[in-house]
Amino acid sequence: MAAAGALDRSFVELSGAERERPRRFREFAVCGVEPAGAAPGAAKYPESAGGFYYVESGKLFAVTRNRFIHWKTSGDTLELVEESLDINLLNNAVRLRFQSGSVLPGGVYVCEVQNHVVILILTTQTVHRLLLPHPSRMYRSELVIESQMQSIFTDVGKIDFRDPCNSQLIPVVPGMSPSSTASAAWLSSDGEALFALPSAAGGIFVLKLPPYDVPGAVSLVELKQSSVMQRLLIGWMPTAIRGDQGPSDRALSLAVHCVERDAFIFALCQDHKLRMWSYKDQMCLMAADMLEYVPVNKDLRLAAGTGHKLRLAYSPSMGLYLGVYMHAPKRGQFCVFQLVSTENSRYSLDHISSLFTSQETLVDFALTSTDIWALWHDAENQTTVKYINFEQYGCLTVLLAHLAYFSDGLGISCQWNPVFMQPLPEEEIVIRDDQDPRELYLRSLFTPGRFLNAALCKALQIFSRGTERSLDLSWSELKKEVTLAVETKLHGSVTEYEFSQEDFRNLQQEFWCKFYACCLQYQEALSHPLALLLNPHTNMVCLLKKGYLSFLLPSSLVDHLYLLPEENLLTEDDTVISEDVDVARDVMCLIKCLRLIGEAVTMDMAVMMEMSCYNLQSPEKAAEQILEDLITIDVENVMEDICSKLQEIRNPVHAIGLLIREMDYETEVEMEKGFNPAQPLSVRVNVSQLYGSSTAVHVVCRGVCKIASTRFLICRDLLILQQLLMRLGDAVILGAGQLFQAQQDLLHRTAPLLLSYYLIKWGGQCLATDVPVDTLESNLQHLSVLELTDSGALMANKFVSSPQTVVELFFQEVARKHIMSHLFSQPKAPPSQTGLNWPEMVTTMTNYLLQLLWPSNPGCLFLECLMGNCQYVQLQDYIQLLSPWCQVNVGSCRFMLGRCYLVTGEGQKALECFCQAASEVGKEEFLDRLIRSEDSEAVSSPRLQYYDKVLRLLDVVGLPELVIQLATVAITEAGDDWKSQATLRTCIFKHHLDLGHNSQAYEALTQIPDSSRQLDCLRQLVVVLCERSQLQDLVAFPYVNLHNEVVGIIESRARAVDLMTHNYYELLYAFHIYRHNYRKAGTVMFEYGMRLGREVRTLRGLEKQGSCYLAAINCLRLIRPEYAWIVQPSSGATYDRPGASPKRTHDGECAAAPANRQIEILELADLEKECSLARIRLTLARHDPSAVAVAGSSSAEDMVTLLVQAGLFDTAVALCQTFRLPLTPVFEGLAFKCIKLQSGGAAAHAEAWTWLAANQLSSVITTKESSATDEAWRLLSTYLERHKVQNNTYHHCVISKLLSHGVPLPTWLINSYKKVDAAELLRLYLNYDLLEEAVDLVSEYVDAVLGKGHQYFGIEFPLSATAPMVWLPYSSIDQLLQALGENSANSHNIALSQKILDKLEDYQQKVEKATRDLLYRRTL
Repeated sequence: MAAAGALDRSFVELSGAERERPRRFREFAVCGVEPAGAAPGAAKYPESAGGFYYVESGKLFAVTRNRFIHWKTSGDTLELVEESLDINLLNNAVRLRFQSGSVLPGGVYVCEVQNHVVILILTTQTVHRLLLPHPSRMYRSELVIESQMQSIFTDVGKIDFRDPCNSQLIPVVPGMSPSSTASAAWLSSDGEALFALPSAAGGIFVLKLPPYDVPGAVSLVELKQSSVMQRLLIGWMPTAIRGDQGPSDRALSLAVHCVERDAFIFALCQDHKLRMWSYKDQMCLMAADMLEYVPVNKDLRLAAGTGHKLRLAYSPSMGLYLGVYMHAPKRGQFCVFQLVSTENSRYSLDHISSLFTSQETLVDFALTSTDIWALWHDAENQTTVKYINFEQYGCLTVLLAHLAYFSDGLGISCQWNPVFMQPLPEEEIVIRDDQDPRELYLRSLFTPGRFLNAALCKALQIFSRGTERSLDLSWSELKKEVTLAVETKLHGSVTEYEFSQEDFRNLQQEFWCKFYACCLQYQEALSHPLALLLNPHTNMVCLLKKGYLSFLLPSSLVDHLYLLPEENLLTEDDTVISEDVDVARDVMCLIKCLRLIGEAVTMDMAVMMEMSCYNLQSPEKAAEQILEDLITIDVENVMEDICSKLQEIRNPVHAIGLLIREMDYETEVEMEKGFNPAQPLSVRVNVSQLYGSSTAVHVVCRGVCKIASTRFLICRDLLILQQLLMRLGDAVILGAGQLFQAQQDLLHRTAPLLLSYYLIKWGGQCLATDVPVDTLESNLQHLSVLELTDSGALMANKFVSSPQTVVELFFQEVARKHIMSHLFSQPKAPPSQTGLNWPEMVTTMTNYLLQLLWPSNPGCLFLECLMGNCQYVQLQDYIQLLSPWCQVNVGSCRFMLGRCYLVTGEGQKALECFCQAASEVGKEEFLDRLIRSEDSEAVSSPRLQYYDKVLRLLDVVGLPELVIQLATVAITEAGDDWKSQATLRTCIFKHHLDLGHNSQAYEALTQIPDSSRQLDCLRQLVVVLCERSQLQDLVAFPYVNLHNEVVGIIESRARAVDLMTHNYYELLYAFHIYRHNYRKAGTVMFEYGMRLGREVRTLRGLEKQGSCYLAAINCLRLIRPEYAWIVQPSSGATYDRPGASPKRTHDGECAAAPANRQIEILELADLEKECSLARIRLTLARHDPSAVAVAGSSSAEDMVTLLVQAGLFDTAVALCQTFRLPLTPVFEGLAFKCIKLQSGGAAAHAEAWTWLAANQLSSVITTKESSATDEAWRLLSTYLERHKVQNNTYHHCVISKLLSHGVPLPTWLINSYKKVDAAELLRLYLNYDLLEEAVDLVSEYVDAVLGKGHQYFGIEFPLSATAPMVWLPYSSIDQLLQALGENSANSHNIALSQKILDKLEDYQQKVEKATRDLLYRRTL
C-alpha cells in the first residue's frame, strides 16, 4: 500500500497528561497598581487557553528545540506551563493570580527576542509585561547534556509585579468597550510593549509601554476610521472626541502582523467587515465586507455578528494569509484570503477559498499557509477536530459550493479530514458473576490512558468529604486511598450484622459504581477543549483542554480506513491504497467487510477474543466461535451484507495478504545499535536527547498502544472474516482457481499477527514496578557476571516511576536511543539544515518502536530491558504469553525466563529453562552476545561457553545444588575436551565441598583429568576438611594414586601454619596410623615435637612436645626392633619459611650454599633420651616459668646448666646420668649456691628453701638450729658421698670453687677430702696461697703416716717395718717450704717453716729406723 498517503488523511488524539502526581504549580499573587475603582459585578469570562512556540523549535541543534509554552486562563488566574519534548523542565509551571481583575480570554501573548521571552497579559483593568530569560541565554554551553533543565519560569518569583515597567493600569477613557473580549498585543522593533483593545465606537485603542528599563511615559492612542487621529495621554486628557461609527462596528476579533517598523492590526467587526489598521500611520488601510463571500447573507446582514473569529498565518514565500470564520446559526464558513499590496501602498484581499461546515459551536481554529484546523464542541459534550487543505478548494470550488448551498442548504462541498478523538471511558462496566467488582473497577480506573490523576484525586476528595486526605499522591498511593475510601463508605453503610454474600456483592458494586461515576464526571470536565495549538515550524498540533494537553498523531492508512466514518469512506480516493484500481477496490471492500464485522461484534464476543489470547488459547477457535454467535444472533442480516460485499472482491486472498503485509512489522535486519562514531560529539549528544522527556515518551508509547489496539481489532475481524470464507468454501467465494490451502496459510499468518498486537497492547497497559536501589545493584552484579552490562538494553534505570508502563520504560531507556541513532546515522541533509517535522518524526518513531517490540523480529531488546530493570514479573508474564506461538528467540526467552525464576526463588524451574536455552546457542543474537568473552582463551564449544556463563550466574546467586546439576549436564557436552572436563568437574568438586558433600567431592576430585587442577582441589579438600574438623572423612578416603600427594600437601600445610592453632601434624599422624605405617607416624610426631620445642616457647608447647615424643616411641615399639628407627628430621631451614627464596635468608642476605647434610638415624633409645629430655624441660618450665623461652630447644648440656641455675640438682644429676654427662657442673653449681647462701640474707634463705625442697634429701631438718645454708651444705655432702669417682674429681671441683671465692673450707669437707686425697688438698692450699693451712695439713699428714691419726687420712697402715711402704708429697712440701722461705723477714713464716722442717726431720729419723728394721728383717 501507499502508506505515505496516509499522512494527509487523518489524525488520532493522544493524551499527553502525565499519570503521576498532579502538576505542581508555584503560585504568585500579582499586585499591580490598584485601580481607582473596581467596577461592581465585573463580567465573568469563560476559560481560555493558548500557546507559543519558539522560532527555532524545529531546528535540530537549537536549545529551544521541541520546546513550547501553553497557558490557561480562568477568571483572575493564569496558569503558565513550559513544555519540552526532549528534556524534563524543572519549575516549569506557575500560577498567577491578578488582584486587579480577570484575565481577558485570549489576553496572553508571548514574544521572543534575542535575549528574553516577553509575556504580555491583559486583564480587565491592567496590562502586564513579564521579562524572562531566553533559554539560549540560560545555558552558555552549546552542549546541553543534562536530562533535566531549568525552565524560564524558574525565577518568576524574583519579578517585582508592582514595578511600573511590569504593570500599568488601563486608563478609563470614553469609548473604551467595557465587555469586549477581543485584544491583541505585540512588541515593537524598539522593544515597546503595545496592547490593542477595541473601542465601542469601532476603533482601536493602543496602549504603549516604553521599552523595559527605559524611562518614558505611557501613552494611549485611539485609531479611527477617519483620517483624524486622536492621542490621549494619561493624566491630562479626560475625554475623547467620538467618531461617527455605530456600535455595530465594534471589533469581535483582533490580530496583529508586524512588518519592519510598522504593525498591521486586523479587526473582524460586528458589522461582518474586516478592517486593517496601520499603527505607524494610525489610519485604516482597508475594509472588506465578508458577507460578499457568504452564499446567503440577507439574514446575517441585518444582525450583529457573533462568534466570528480571525486568524493570521505568515509564510516568507507566500506572504500573509488571513483566515476568517463567519458564524451563522447551525452553520459556519471559513474564508481564506491572501493580503495583496499595490504600488500605491494600498492593500486588498485575494480570496483563496471558502469552506463550509455544519458544526454549530466553533471553539477555536488555526491557520497555516496550506491548512485549516478547526475545533468544535457541541451541546452533547462531543469534541470534534478536523482539518482541511484549503488550497485544494479554489475559486471553482467556491462556485460549486454556492450552488450546493442553494440546492441543499448545507453548503458542504468539500471533505474535511477527521481527527479520531480520544473517547471518554465507558459509562458502565459490565461485571460477570465470577468477577470481583472491586478488582474490576480498580483495573478500569487505573489502567494507563483511562483516567487522569487529577480526576481521580477530585473524585476522591468529593467521595471522602469530611475526612482529611492528602492529594499529593503517587499512582500506587492513590490506588490505596481510593480503595480505602470506597471500602470505608461501604462498611459505614452496613447496618445489619449479617447479610448474604449476594447482598454484599450488590452493595459493593453500588458504591464502586458511584465512585466510578464521580470519576467519569470529573474526567469529562477536565476533557473540555479550550484551544488548538499548532506549531508552524514542526507541524505539530496540540489540543489544549481544561485539565491536560493532548497531541495529534497521524494515522496509518490501515487504521485510517478502518476508523474512518462511513460518509468519509464513501468519498475516499482509492489511489492512495494502490495504483492498481482493482486491487484498491478489493482492499476497500475488504475494509468495509471488516467494519461491518467490527460493528456486529458484541462486548461479550470482544472479551472472548481477549481472554483467549490471555489464556493462551487458539485465536482461530475463538474467531470460529464468534462467527457462530454472529450467525446465531444475526437479526439485521449483517452476515448477508458481509457476504454480498465479499462477492465484490475479485481476489480475496490477494487483498487479505496485502492487508496482512501492511500490518506486519517483521523484519530480517536488526536495527543498528549505537551512534555513528564518525559524527561529531555535539551531533551525537543532541540527537541522543531528542524526544527524551517524559511527555514525549508517554505520547509516543500511547501512539504505539493505540496502533496496537486498533490493529488488534482489525486482526480480530479479519480472523472472523477468514473463518467465514472457510465456511463458505472456495467454490462459492474464491472461485475455482483459488486454493483452500492459500486461505489456510492466510489464517495461520493472521493469528500470530493478532497475538503480536495483543502483546504490544498488553505492554502498553502493563505498569512497571518500582525497584529499590539495592535490587538494581544486585541485578547489575549478576549482569556483570554475564558480561552484559555494556548492553544499552541492560543499563539499570535509576528510578522507575510507579505509573510508567513497560513499553514507556523500554522506549525511554533503550529504544529511543536506538531509533535516533538509526535515523541520524546518515543524515540526508547537513545537520545545520535538518529540521524536525512532528508528523513524520512521530510516525517514524512509532514504526521503529513497533519493529523493536515486534515479537518475531530477531532482536530481543525489549526482553533485555525488562531483565536489566528488574521487571521480572512483567517479563515472566510476557514470555508466557509469547512462548506458545512464537518460534523466534526461543532460547533467549527461555534464558530470561530462567532469570525470572531465579529471582522468585524457583531454582529448579530456572535450571530447566537454562538447559532448554542451550539448544539455541549459536542461532540467536542475544545468546551469541552472551557467550562472547573478552578472554583470549575461549572454550572450544559455544554451548560450553554458554554453560560457563550460566554456571557463573548460579554461583553468584548462591545456588550450589543447581551449579552441580548444570555442570553434570555440561559434562556430557564436553566430550573429549579434557580442559572443559577438568573445569566442569572442578566446579562440581568445589560446590560439593561447599555443601559439605565430602564423599561426592572426593569422587569428583578423582575424576578431574587435569593433574594440576586435581592437585589444587586435593589441597582445597584437605584445608577445608581440616577447618571443619571433619578429619575422619579426610583420613578415611582411599586416595588411590594420590597417597603421596596427600601426604605432601598435609606436610607442607603442617610446616607452613601455626603449630598450636592447626593440627596438621596430628592429622598426618592419624593418616599414617590409619594405614598402619607406624614408622612414618613416628617420624611425623618426632618432627612435630622438635618444632614445638623450637617454635612454641610456652608451657603448653613443652607439654605437647612430651606427648609427641611418647607417641613416636609408641609407634616404634609397635614394629619389629630391626625396623624400629627413623631418620632424623631436618633442622627446619627447609620449611620454616614456605615459599621463601632459597637463595636468601629472612633478612635478605645471600644464604650460604647448602652443605651435604648427613643423614642421621634415630633408634628407639635415642627417642627415649629425647623424651626424657622433654620431660626434664617440662619440669624446669613448671618450676621456673621464666625458663620456658629457652628450654624448648636447649640441648642436654644446656639443660644441665639451666637446671643447676634453677636449683633442680636431682633432675640435673638424672639428666647427666641419662646422657652420660659429667656431674662437675652440678657440684660447681651447688657449691656456688652454698657460697651465696652463706653470705646472703633472709630473702636468699627463704628462696633457698624452694629449690631445696625440689631435691630429695635423705632427711630434711627444719628446726631452728638447721638453716638453709646448713641444708645446702648437707646436700652437697650427700652428693659427694653418693657420687664418688676416680681421682675425686667432684671434691676437687667443689674445693676449688670454694677456695676461688675465698670461702673457708668446711671441716667435714676437709676431713672428707683428707681421707681420699690429702696430697691434692695440699696442692690446692698451695694454689690458693693458704700456707698456714698447708703447714697444718703437712704436720697432720706426717703424724698420720707415722701412725698418729692415720685413719683420718685414709692410711690403712702407718709407717712400720712390717707395713707397706708409705710416702709423702715431697714436691708439694718443697713448694710450701720455698713459699715460706721467700719472705725471710716474716717471723711467722720462719716458725711455720721450722715446724715443717722439725716434722720432716722427725719423720726422716723414723723412716731410717723403719728402713733399718726392714732391712734387718730381710736379712734374717
